[in-house]
Amino acid sequence: MRHTDNLSAQDVAIAGGFERFYEVLRRLTPRSELSLTAASTLRRLERSGPHRLCELHAPEGVSQPAMTQLITRLEKEGLAARGSDPDDGRAVVVTITDAGRDAVARRREGRTRALSALLEQLPAEDHAAIVAALPALERLGDLMVEQPPA
Repeated sequence: MRHTDNLSAQDVAIAGGFERFYEVLRRLTPRSELSLTAASTLRRLERSGPHRLCELHAPEGVSQPAMTQLITRLEKEGLAARGSDPDDGRAVVVTITDAGRDAVARRREGRTRALSALLEQLPAEDHAAIVAALPALERLGDLMVEQPPA
């Protein structure tokens, strides 16, 4: 039995569509000093505030030693800062710096400009359908944060 036998055709199509769109977004994202994991970690810190170092590795799908190395590099580059957890002085808390916010904004702006050029080529109905899907996509993203895949 193939693994997709339990899945609906719609779910398979959605997964395929997301995969294709992810490939497009990767190509549209400007090459920068940030790796995908570094950019994602900085966006997480920007969006949801400081995190303990030990909380950052699992959502990014990397080992704790790899995340520690990444945070060390981001700190050296002035994009993130480490400090003590006010509730537990033994724990390390990581925050994004203003330079880190600027790096995330530059990356986002470059991708937005490239995506905007593609969106302009779509028929108005397709553009409207994408806009209409944004709330559902946001909720799907929230579910991923709450329930990361195993």
